[in-house]
Amino acid sequence: MSELVARTGRHQQRYEAGCRLVAGCIPFRYSFVENDDGTSKKVVEVLMINSTAGPGLVFPKGGWEKDESVEEAATREALEEAGVRGDMKHFLGHYVFKSKTQQDDGPEGLCKAAMFALHVKEELVSWPEQSTRQRSWLTIPEAGECCRHLWMKDALVEGFSKWHAGQMISSPKGENDVLSSASSPDVPRGALTTSGDASKAPVSI
Repeated sequence: MSELVARTGRHQQRYEAGCRLVAGCIPFRYSFVENDDGTSKKVVEVLMINSTAGPGLVFPKGGWEKDESVEEAATREALEEAGVRGDMKHFLGHYVFKSKTQQDDGPEGLCKAAMFALHVKEELVSWPEQSTRQRSWLTIPEAGECCRHLWMKDALVEGFSKWHAGQMISSPKGENDVLSSASSPDVPRGALTTSGDASKAPVSI
């Protein structure tokens, strides 16, 4: 049984312009696969977990609370829901969605998620939500097919994939580089550099 305990309750929850503020991440790692000619190539895999609300897979995410930075909230959710720790590499953008599963979100169930790329360095054997969560390492195409929510698929394809492709082009060892702090007012306080605000029209989940 994990000694770590997941946070519960909404008394510290942040709201902005009627939206519940959420933080989450796309955890990733590198693996090597063998080609037909005996050589190997490096492949990026992302970690997804089962949804407790229905079929399909999701990325770790949850409420951003008043006593933590947005990066701390995303890191905490990765630990609580997926049992992983690592290095926060990149702020992928904001994604607005409409929740049907919570009764105390914004006035119309709106949530605004700040999503990050998390390079996984440690995968825990036990974690707070291990009794209700199963982990799956998937390639990006596989993850896109399994995404329960359209906004998460958008974060994967338009956010993570494009950022990662740029990193690989600019530097083969880019996965080991920590990006600089952001100065844009569109980025949450303390968030890492992003290529732009990825806010989308609300979608039902």
